[in-house]
Amino acid sequence: MGSLAVIEYLHGLDQDITLLINNLSNPATDQFWMFMSDKAVWIPAYILCAYFLFRRLGWKKALVVIISAGIAFALCDQLSNIVKHSVDRLRPSYDRRMLVEGLRVLERRGGFYGFFSAHAANAFAFVLCLIIGFRNDMEHNYLAFSISVLMWATLVAASRIFVGKHYFGDVLVGAIIGIIIGYACGKAARLIIKRFLEKKPVTAP
Repeated sequence: MGSLAVIEYLHGLDQDITLLINNLSNPATDQFWMFMSDKAVWIPAYILCAYFLFRRLGWKKALVVIISAGIAFALCDQLSNIVKHSVDRLRPSYDRRMLVEGLRVLERRGGFYGFFSAHAANAFAFVLCLIIGFRNDMEHNYLAFSISVLMWATLVAASRIFVGKHYFGDVLVGAIIGIIIGYACGKAARLIIKRFLEKKPVTAP
């Protein structure tokens, strides 16, 4: 099997998985997925997280963590735009087969290209920065918080399939990239905090 045949097979498999997931939704759950997919509705949650960062870490450490999350967001967005216009993979909402076979599109179709999902990348990058950032507070256990925000990121990523904007593969790759970028930015922030704000010797992770 040649490389082109492999790519076509994987694309077809991705289409099948996407249709299966997308059609699990129904009018009763559509509003939930549209809510999860809307970036604007999460602004108050971002502000609340920033508030607790400042309260638990102090303004200097919190500022470092917030800057790391901002950098992670910017990196995910820019990388997503570069890849989307390099790969030129149409969103499922523009694919004839997907529409004919019952893809449910709940939002405006957006730009033509969708690989990879910036929503998924941003959500997981933000979550990783938060999880690592709150670890600078040694007085509290943030396990429940970590599980909650990871679940939130997963739902945000999945919502992009349910609203018909992305393939499963777009979301999976976006989530992986977001985790990598978020982990790197979060660890960099933690290193800066330890070296310059806590003034403790830096040891290998």
